Amino acid sequence: MQHMELHNMDYECKSALEGLRVLDLSGPLGNYAGKLFGDLGADVVLVEPPQGSGLRHQPPFLNDLPGIESSLAFAYHNTSKRGITLDLDRPEDQSRLRRLVERADVLIETERPGVMNERGLGYEALSALRPSLVMLSITPFGQTGPYAQYQAEDIVALALGGMLSLGGYPDTAPMRVHGDQAILCANMYGAVAASISLWQAEATGQGEHIDVSMQESVVMALENAVQFYDLEKTVRRRWAGEQRFAGTGVYECRDGHVFLMAGGIGANRFWDRTLQWFADEGMAGVERLHGAEWQTVEHLQSEEAKRIFNEVYRPWAMQRTKSELYHAGQARKIPIAPVSSPADIVQNRQLQSRGHFVDVQRAMGGRTLRMPGAPYQLSATPWRVQRPAPRLGEHDLEVWAELESRRSAVEEASL
Repeated sequence: MQHMELHNMDYECKSALEGLRVLDLSGPLGNYAGKLFGDLGADVVLVEPPQGSGLRHQPPFLNDLPGIESSLAFAYHNTSKRGITLDLDRPEDQSRLRRLVERADVLIETERPGVMNERGLGYEALSALRPSLVMLSITPFGQTGPYAQYQAEDIVALALGGMLSLGGYPDTAPMRVHGDQAILCANMYGAVAASISLWQAEATGQGEHIDVSMQESVVMALENAVQFYDLEKTVRRRWAGEQRFAGTGVYECRDGHVFLMAGGIGANRFWDRTLQWFADEGMAGVERLHGAEWQTVEHLQSEEAKRIFNEVYRPWAMQRTKSELYHAGQARKIPIAPVSSPADIVQNRQLQSRGHFVDVQRAMGGRTLRMPGAPYQLSATPWRVQRPAPRLGEHDLEVWAELESRRSAVEEASL
């Protein structure tokens, strides 16, 4: 990696990863990983098949009109990239990719295990051209094992990774959380692993092949579910829509819902101050919540306690907004939070103060689109969207002209 020494970088450079070159051959399973590199300043070239990345064909579409230049998902996951097209099943385009690899630091691919080898583009072949290359392969189940050749979408990985069993309501079938969380999880683990590997490649001149399994990424997100079973033989279950304790859970209010944690395991210390809050604001029937039994987990778990709490709390809360409840509870150091809708998030004062949402100009059809930014801020090398997602094949001529220019320069230098 002679072009960039990460530990001796000039901290006045505009972006943290300026000088890094990434080839993104992926679809939905890897496009977000490529975006993470691009938004930090790496030169990311999106290599799409002639029909476009699979993400181009996924909704939602701008103005609900399907088309390869209309996918909002594609527009978000591919900011800061240049875009070219190659048919990697054609020998001439395989040769073109090899030329690109000669100057690349990272290559991201999401083909079925074995496909890149069949094309002569596997890690061994490409690392012979560029020994420091870090090749990131993200697949549903990894490169090896009995499931390696299986295909899977987000919901399949959630199911086989165990997360789906925890989503939804106790009395219904499991429900998938919105937003392709398994796919995004694999993308993030892949980007982190590739970033770590780049340090090794710089230090030794030798890259490596990173094998990321979407299923295993989901298993990593199960929090303590596995430990509960291992230590107590307890299988965690779904709790959505169910109050585990009186005073703890999601409760309705005038304009939506809030999450309140006033009683139960780890929350009993908030019970007295919560009752004082209710009394100070004139809650009718608050005296029904007093008594030694309300300090015990057993009583708070009972259906009777839940019923009484709801009968007292709901009429009072329905007269107040979630913002009013949040700030009043916060002032009394009571754990309470509004359940924010997407509209609430866009208007959130904290996110606005940090400039979290960014306007990407000419993002699609000349339109400016507002998108989530990064959840981190770098003081010396700030994150930013370098450019909108590319149109299909937008930078073909530019990228190939750069290659020819470099070839000419190398030939002249050798004379």
